[in-house]
This record gives sequence, C-alpha cells and structure tokens, in this order.
Amino acid sequence: MSVTEPTESAKPSALFVCVHNAGRSQMAAGFLRALSGGAVEVRSAGSMPAEMINPTAVEAMLEKGIDIRGEKPKVLSNEAVEASDAVITMGCGDACPYYPGKNYQDWELSDPAGQGIEAVRPIRDEIERRVRGLLVELGVQPVS
Repeated sequence: MSVTEPTESAKPSALFVCVHNAGRSQMAAGFLRALSGGAVEVRSAGSMPAEMINPTAVEAMLEKGIDIRGEKPKVLSNEAVEASDAVITMGCGDACPYYPGKNYQDWELSDPAGQGIEAVRPIRDEIERRVRGLLVELGVQPVS
C-alpha cells in the first residue's frame, strides 16, 4: 500500500511524519506495525524525503528484532493525512496539512541523523514508549 492510498478497513490508522522520513518516523512506523500485529493501518511520510532510510536507525531497530530495511522514504500527501485517524509529527513544523477531526500529536524527539548507535538507542526507546501509549489511545492491545 502506498502512503497516498486511503484505508479500506475499519481498523484504526496512524501516520508518522518527519522531515526526511528516514529515521524517527520510520522507527515509529516499524514499532507500530510490530506491536499492533496488523491491527493498525500504518503510514509514514516526510515533508522533504531523504534518498534512503538512516542506516543507524535500521541498526537500532534490528537490535529490537524489527526490520525496516525494506522501507523507503515517502513524500507527505494530503491524502495520507486525510486517510489517517492519528497524525503524529516529529519536527516537520508547518509542513503537515491539517484536517479537522484528526488526532494530531507532536512528538518532540531528537533527530537521529548523523548520530551514532549510542545516541540513537535512547531515541528508539522513547519512540517505542510513545508508540505503546498510542496503541492504548487507539484501543489496540500490543502483541508483545
């Protein structure tokens, strides 16, 4: 499913947005996919997508048993926002379109870009904590 296709199911949906869609938003999407066991439609996008996923973010997620190597940064679209129940921004500023009735959250997190694994692990762990909280808000029991 591309980031612009609306969901066709009744399951809740979430969109994670950061500038490059290469680190924070990809880690959050990876956690939500894994922890929801498919019970949540997951999207991620960036206001200015990078060429590739941050390799240190990939390494940090592999340490948790979550493989995001197959993901690609995607451009943020109005359709992706419109099709999502929850929109979580991570430093994209005013680039995210606003639709009434959506659950908007802004997660202030350090950017893992250019950081080593020791600096990325605490960011990853904070993202996991917040994703677990989001699951509660969405009424979905984590699978692990």
